[in-house]
Amino acid sequence: MTGMAAPVVLDVPVPEGDATPVLRRTIEQASSYKGRAVLIRLQQGDYHIYRTSSSPCLYYISNTASAEENPDPTKHIGIWLKDMKNITVDGGGARFVTHGEMTPFVIDGCENVTMKNFSLVAADPSVPEMTVVSTDVNSITARVTAGSNYEIEDGTFYWKGEGWRFGGGIAQVFYPQTNVTNRCESPLAGVTKAIELDEGLVRFNYDRAPGFKTGEVYQMRHSFRTEACGFIHQSKDVKLENIKFHFLGNFGIVGQYSENLIYEKLYCAPEWGSGRTCAGFADFVQMSGCKGKIHILDSYFEGAHDDPINIHGTHLKVMEYVSDRQVKVRFMHGQSYGFEAFYKGDEVEFVDAHSLRCLQPACVKAVERIDDYEILLTLDRAVNDNVKTAENVSVENVTWTPEVEIRNNYFSRIPTRGILVTTRRKVVIEDNVFYRIPMSGVLVSDDARGWYESGPVRDVTIRRNLFMECGSPVIAVMPENDRYEGAVHRNVRIEANRFVIRQGSEAVSARATDGLIIRDNYISVAGDGPVSPDAFFRTEDCKDVTISGNRCGRSLLR
Repeated sequence: MTGMAAPVVLDVPVPEGDATPVLRRTIEQASSYKGRAVLIRLQQGDYHIYRTSSSPCLYYISNTASAEENPDPTKHIGIWLKDMKNITVDGGGARFVTHGEMTPFVIDGCENVTMKNFSLVAADPSVPEMTVVSTDVNSITARVTAGSNYEIEDGTFYWKGEGWRFGGGIAQVFYPQTNVTNRCESPLAGVTKAIELDEGLVRFNYDRAPGFKTGEVYQMRHSFRTEACGFIHQSKDVKLENIKFHFLGNFGIVGQYSENLIYEKLYCAPEWGSGRTCAGFADFVQMSGCKGKIHILDSYFEGAHDDPINIHGTHLKVMEYVSDRQVKVRFMHGQSYGFEAFYKGDEVEFVDAHSLRCLQPACVKAVERIDDYEILLTLDRAVNDNVKTAENVSVENVTWTPEVEIRNNYFSRIPTRGILVTTRRKVVIEDNVFYRIPMSGVLVSDDARGWYESGPVRDVTIRRNLFMECGSPVIAVMPENDRYEGAVHRNVRIEANRFVIRQGSEAVSARATDGLIIRDNYISVAGDGPVSPDAFFRTEDCKDVTISGNRCGRSLLR
């Protein structure tokens, strides 16, 4: 807040019991200053926030739950900053403890907001865990991790928290010896009877040999992304700094149609001493339809149930050409719908869903919401015949596409990819460590028939990263076009990275990409066979490709 008057300081001592009403009153007081700089100052100690006393508000959040999964998308908000300017929330070492499935914070319609210096945990994390301590022919005995609550009814095992309960669900297995997680069958599947042997010690009987091994840790959850850890919506100049997110419940931190976001010195990982191995119900960081500059710096990401970082836009399918200048478009993926995807004055492109090539640009003159799924767009020009005759067409909002910098971060204990990014503006991914990511460390996609996550890239640099035993291909530039009619992506530079991989893996695989440079990378290879660097790069339908200065050596990995 350089150059501004000294801020109003609102101190919030640690209250006894429920802190939610106290925090709400403090935020209301801060809002009354009408844009004057305000510092909300907390202190060391536990601030308990409860779903039962939260602020409910209906928000449609990209990549969360479908209407079938969650008919009521109301979010239950702990800290709600709405239509505010020049606000700093300084935790001063505070520890927020959530109770029940909820959205701990929302920043909506705000400008110049900083949140910093606190940690976030859950009293009842919705990803409970247990460790296999012994096995038998048709049974296992497991120790439930502290903080994971359960009950057994007539031999049936349920995980439970404040206001939620599930049996079965989705699972991941964590291998402590390698610090790796993989998705797997839930150990609750096929259980014929659960028996509590002691508090926190449960035997599970099966009608078959279960196949689980002593020492394996199982993380389980239901599949419904009904809340988010944080939601930054239609806001500008927001910074999250020095925050320890020990549990990101039901989804991660979502930036949606916001501008200029900085995430610096975040620690998304289980709390030391908790005994937990999982910190995230799904993604850690999701950016959907943002613009300006996105910075993700000096952060640590460990223990998610999906991708740590995913930055993309949204393709909406053209359903009807209502008139020469009007089109009806529709959200197509069930988990992304209902939100404002276009504004007057936005630049858009019509995209062939099969080739992912631009058919025609246009500008939005008016937007009419038809329902939660369909939108009527009025454009500044007539839609061309080549658009109307195309078999399958989507529209991308190209105004809301950000520049991205992802620098000096660490990624581990992830079951999927490390970074997904699709934006046409400048992207720099450098000086990061990707440790044993089982799929691609970096994926550059673009699709208009699956997740409908847009769009093409035009300027990407992936430089000076360490990729340690990641999946193949380690870097994938793979648009999901099923028909090649020219490049989807352009100007991708992959340089001065180090890959530690096994024989037969691909360091880089790219398709439908022009202006591809792969140079000065070093590949440490385990196993016998050739160590020529060119064997680890694959291209398809790519033009103007430069592959030079890459080196190979033997790895100690066996």
